[in-house]
Amino acid sequence: MRYIRRFDQLGIQDIALVGGKNASLGEMYRSLTEKGVKIPDGFATTADAYRHYIDHNTLHERIKQVLDTLDSQDVHALANAGARIRSWINHAEMPADLAGEIDAAYQHLEAEYGEHTDVAVRSSATAEDLPSASFAGQQETYLNIRGSHNLIATCKQVFASLFTDRAISYRIHQGFEHMDVALSIGVQRMVRSDSGAAGVMFTIDTETGFRDAVFITAAYGLGENIVQGAVNPDEFYVFKPTLAEGKRPILKRQLGDKAIKMIYTGDPMAGHSTRNVRVKKEHRHRFALSDDEVLSLARQAVIIEAHYSKAAGKPRPMDIEWAKDGETGELFIVQARPETVQSIADTRFAQTYTLTSRGPILSRGKSVGQRIAAGKARVIMEAADMHAIRPGEVLVTDITDPDWEPVMKTAAAIVTNRGGRTCHAAIVARELGIPAIVGCGDATQAIANEQEITVCCAEGDEGVVYAGIQDFASQRIDLDTLSRPRTHIMLNLANPSQAFEASRLPNEGVGLARLEFIINNSIRIHPRALLEYDRMDDKIKQQIDPIIAGYPDPKSFYIQRLAEGVGMIAAAFYPKRVIVRMSDFKSNEYASLIGGAQFEPTEENPMIGFRGAARYPSEAFADCFALECAAMKQARDVMGLDNIALMIPFVRSVAEAESVLELMQREGLTRGENGLQIYMMCEIPANALLADEFLELFDGFSIGSNDLTQLTLGVDRDSGIVSGFDERNPAVLKMIAMAIAACKQKGKYVGICGQAPSDYPEITQWLVGQGIESISLNPDSVIRMTQVVLDIEQAQIEG
Repeated sequence: MRYIRRFDQLGIQDIALVGGKNASLGEMYRSLTEKGVKIPDGFATTADAYRHYIDHNTLHERIKQVLDTLDSQDVHALANAGARIRSWINHAEMPADLAGEIDAAYQHLEAEYGEHTDVAVRSSATAEDLPSASFAGQQETYLNIRGSHNLIATCKQVFASLFTDRAISYRIHQGFEHMDVALSIGVQRMVRSDSGAAGVMFTIDTETGFRDAVFITAAYGLGENIVQGAVNPDEFYVFKPTLAEGKRPILKRQLGDKAIKMIYTGDPMAGHSTRNVRVKKEHRHRFALSDDEVLSLARQAVIIEAHYSKAAGKPRPMDIEWAKDGETGELFIVQARPETVQSIADTRFAQTYTLTSRGPILSRGKSVGQRIAAGKARVIMEAADMHAIRPGEVLVTDITDPDWEPVMKTAAAIVTNRGGRTCHAAIVARELGIPAIVGCGDATQAIANEQEITVCCAEGDEGVVYAGIQDFASQRIDLDTLSRPRTHIMLNLANPSQAFEASRLPNEGVGLARLEFIINNSIRIHPRALLEYDRMDDKIKQQIDPIIAGYPDPKSFYIQRLAEGVGMIAAAFYPKRVIVRMSDFKSNEYASLIGGAQFEPTEENPMIGFRGAARYPSEAFADCFALECAAMKQARDVMGLDNIALMIPFVRSVAEAESVLELMQREGLTRGENGLQIYMMCEIPANALLADEFLELFDGFSIGSNDLTQLTLGVDRDSGIVSGFDERNPAVLKMIAMAIAACKQKGKYVGICGQAPSDYPEITQWLVGQGIESISLNPDSVIRMTQVVLDIEQAQIEG
């Protein structure tokens, strides 16, 4: 055939012939099917077919004349020009020879899959998916098309979609000549995801550029809703290095609301092919994919990435669309293209944003872009009104699609009610380098038109819209110029959603990963309330139920969610050591969790009460601690993150330490097995005074300067009345010196993870002089304090 190529006749070398999308489908169909990647069969029209269509109808000069005189900044002129050109193409005649070849290729699919095979009809621009630009989403897609007559009519509509308003604007923005770009049409057998699920996955984290994770989104029905941002999908992260070892490293599961799904409807032979319907509540509260399916998709993604990386001779992160057939349960790959934002970003530099003031919170959603922007809100509900936005304003709307792109380029930030991190608004925001918050639910109601707001995407995976113009700082760091000191610089980290970005800082791992943040922000429920869920009153159950939705049972929720939080941090720094401190909530903090008040004592001073190691073996908490141990075992053994070390806080006596270690051993966490190291927080004077005895039981100390200062000086650090809390006090320094000396004498690890080194450079200088092995710092002080340590070490050499 002159104008048609079947997928088994195509490869990645055919981009000029059929565009990036179709060349990629052919490449995978030919090369990866035997490796476990499933691709539905199909065919593509060539770029010559498009040119033949245009020339047959003498449209070339007419189109060129309209576009040569177009002012692309004039939204109305752009709309009029696009509509005229599309009308010409839609009403033109399909050449008989091209129509005949399309019919013959479709009949070949019918012979393979059955009469009136339903197909997806997509565009593939011949300049598409270049390293510096992606035309993906610029043209139209048509689903559930059946019969040659409908297919040929649909092909004309796809040809016309090369001149949508957004496609014209995008080519101008990217510097492409309109008439140099041709269009190939991909015709692919439909996967019955209308009764199953579909989504998008990336072999790179779309926010941070972290290369070792596969990011997967999923929703019910056909995949267009995810691409368009019409639904908030489920999200999953899978860790590639231990996946390759046969482990099951699902680092994160985030349940989306999946409110609607796109299904087959009407008579596709008459041109009515899909519609959206509401998803039943019980289905919305389940994940659209099982764990086995998530891992299967991740494995296929890794195979695809490896193939394209080998062909390119360098790492090639991929953007992949997948679909699950609801009738057979099979998982298919329906598109794959190179990722074109994070994969080409300059990784030498890190740009950090820090919010320094906060106003009332107006709305929250999923953050995109790790930046902060402020400006006047422009609330726009209809695409017809999008021209109202002015440069530097924040676009606030329900949802965007590619038609919005001409005006999105002028926005300081974007906020939407609907959409996930792979929706249209998120993709465009990344390309433009502006922050976006998607899936807020209530943004257009909570934010007033022309209200001054600040959009913050710099504090993890939750983005926040604040009222007013808030203050923030930005710092650009050249990571290649930073040397590493002899003293190990580690990080204090609590928020798993900040781990991927924090791992880019110069570091030797995590010296303190706190469980409290995960419990307080991700779990939010007292562990005893989950263990005794059936005994909780209806009011508490109503609070618990939506939080644990998607998990098998309350107990599994606690274990998995805790393991996921720790897993995100451990994966970000793998294979560097990540020291996870077991829970150190105080009774008043546990009581503030859902259902917690009925299980916690009332203490006058919880700071030195029922906390830390004293809790773990107690009758009131032993079953809860067992959940923590199960979570740590899952992260280490099931996910394969054996770089996790554990640390026990607030150990008052040697006997208490022995009791906790025996309990951990019964729960499957034995010091020394599978390389497990268990450390102790040195934060009570007794720990320093009896350091030799404690070190017989542990692999080392991490000095907690905050509590050690409090208990050495008899000062309540939560009190605003009693002053004198200062880690530089000679008595505190003497305790620290004793602990360091004992560890060095026994050849054990010793580090410090308290606040003091972040606050006081003179303490850092003193610690380096004492020979401490590591200093663990808050991420915002790592760069500054690394230089301080380097200067100290250089002075020691010169002195």
